[in-house]
Amino acid sequence: MTENEVFENDIVDISCDFKSSKLDITQHEIEALKTQYNLADAHTHQKQRDEQISIVNSLSELWYSAETDTQYKSEQEFIDAFYSLHGQQSALKRRDNIYLVYAASVGMHITATYLMKHNMRVGLIEPCFDNLHDLLKHMQIPMSALPESIFYNEHTIYDNLVKNAIVLDAIVLVDPNNPTGFSLFTNGSESFLEVVRFCSDYNKVLILDFSFASFIISSGGVRFDIYEILENSGISYISMEDTGKTWPMQDAKCSTILPSKDLNDEIYKIVTSVLLNVSPFILKLVTRYVQASAQDGFKTVRELLDKNRNIVINKLDCGLLQYCKPQINTSVVWFKIKDKRITADMLHDILFQKNVYVLSGKFFYWSNPDLGQRYIRIALARDTDVFTKSINVIKEVINDIKYKS
Repeated sequence: MTENEVFENDIVDISCDFKSSKLDITQHEIEALKTQYNLADAHTHQKQRDEQISIVNSLSELWYSAETDTQYKSEQEFIDAFYSLHGQQSALKRRDNIYLVYAASVGMHITATYLMKHNMRVGLIEPCFDNLHDLLKHMQIPMSALPESIFYNEHTIYDNLVKNAIVLDAIVLVDPNNPTGFSLFTNGSESFLEVVRFCSDYNKVLILDFSFASFIISSGGVRFDIYEILENSGISYISMEDTGKTWPMQDAKCSTILPSKDLNDEIYKIVTSVLLNVSPFILKLVTRYVQASAQDGFKTVRELLDKNRNIVINKLDCGLLQYCKPQINTSVVWFKIKDKRITADMLHDILFQKNVYVLSGKFFYWSNPDLGQRYIRIALARDTDVFTKSINVIKEVINDIKYKS
């Protein structure tokens, strides 16, 4: 079969009018929460497992501990546990400049405020989660797309950035990238060093979204001490990390912002204009989940995702859909639609009629949605029995789509 295979329209009705087709990605994810089989958002919806059950059983203990300890102690316990788990010891040398916020989107909002104040032009990686694009767009920040492909070869990254980003003031990267699983650190730190070299030579601000970085470790990899590289380089940077996509905590989470020393005072003022602190109870809770993963080597997180990933690949990686193998296994999978006659929107609408919700790839190709019509994204962080049922529905739909040479 080739990509020129023709879809027989009489097999499946693709004429449905899904009224939410023009919503943004988060609004789609809200719609997905109403469906029986929600495979849209990358939040963790699975039940507790192993050590996680004992954490839930100790909630009253965590509550009273949060009441008696100082806010500062709760914050530092979390910072120590989180950055130690990730091997980022150089970040801990600047622990008092690590600011905690409710969610990664709050961190990006703070970052976007800084960019807006300085009238900065931004280069944003594409594809990427379109929430980043929307936050910057709402701040009226001029944006240019930086295709992910320009970062694939460490020997050409610098020249590609000179060609694509020389007129920009800041570069925004997501690592590992959502949805593709691409990472600058797959084969060492050389690719990242080339990005840093460009930013140093041309005085660019480097903005890093590490919301999926826990999956580097859960996939068996090791995170380089990124902050040692950043601090030694002397470049201006803002780095964000997150807990919300890793552990099943009913959307209780904490995210972090660490700016370079030269940006610290200004970023801190923006942070304090947004919030006073993250709940100490939430910090105690998240810290326990982080510590549990440090003890079991991410086994609890990894096993469920690996099992569901194998299920979806075995059932769907054939015929209409082609699995796009990532460099880093995250909590989502990315499939290419092989038949050019079928768009992601069409497939989304067919599945929506079957009470299954996946995300169209158009939301990730924020500057050219047509490119994204060749892809769909499926979230993995679901209980396996429910996940399997939803994938079986997708497989049935795909089997109804006939091909001819």
